[in-house]
Amino acid sequence: MERKTEQEIPVRLFTSSVKKEKPSVDMGQVVGACDILFICLDTLRYDAAMQEEAKGGTPVLSQYGAWEECQAPGNFTYPSHHAMFAGFLPCRYDAKSIADRELLFFPKSVGLGNKVPEGAFGFSGSTIMEGLEKEGYETWCVGGVSFFDKRSDIGRVFPGYFQKSYWHPSFACPVKDSTKNQVDFILRKLEEADSDKHIFLYLNVDAIHYPNYFYLEGASYDTVESHRAALRYVDGELGRLFGEWKKRRDGAFVICCSDHGTCYGEDGCQFHGINHPVVNRIPYKHFFLM
Repeated sequence: MERKTEQEIPVRLFTSSVKKEKPSVDMGQVVGACDILFICLDTLRYDAAMQEEAKGGTPVLSQYGAWEECQAPGNFTYPSHHAMFAGFLPCRYDAKSIADRELLFFPKSVGLGNKVPEGAFGFSGSTIMEGLEKEGYETWCVGGVSFFDKRSDIGRVFPGYFQKSYWHPSFACPVKDSTKNQVDFILRKLEEADSDKHIFLYLNVDAIHYPNYFYLEGASYDTVESHRAALRYVDGELGRLFGEWKKRRDGAFVICCSDHGTCYGEDGCQFHGINHPVVNRIPYKHFFLM
């Protein structure tokens, strides 16, 4: 059987089965106009995020709009980030076709007939960061989980995508003050940054990842409740980050999401790296800091 090339595949395969909504943001107007912050709340479950939003537990994040229910790009950190760094961020949970995705960034050399979708920023290169560097951005990575710690060959892959990458043992998952330490570090770097140069910052927040029991008083093991307590802690630290970043010229566009969820005994499942609805369903939002 003769194999069809991508250009020969019928256009209907890339056509949405639902009425196409206008993009919520025009990334062509964002890129080059302001800083971009990509904040990954590593391992955050959608249900936990929604419960804290409803109870007022995340006042900082809640002031920037409601969470959107989305599909995780992968079921653990490594595959999820390869997808996101290539421009394939979480997509809405009810998407029926690849054409239902709202793409903020689009790798111009692949897919969808090589046509940049409306509202997306078409970039050249293998990653968002490479594309933004060509637009004059300085790219920063502040790591958290071990895939960003630079202490192993695999832990150097993602940091290697950035012009500047940072990790310290005080940023690691078992450290109760990890997010505070990350934000403190970023704010020191921000004081030294060139105010005339736009920054793309990726921050991997690992406090919500296991272990997180120490965020819940009296707990001795991880549960959904301690997971939610970790999110409340993170929310306060992000408030400090956002408050200081607003002082930068031109403000910033923020992408805030999880990379995957995690199980705490549902259907006998533990943690992630497996396909379970709790792992595959994550929160997402984007907004402007002005």
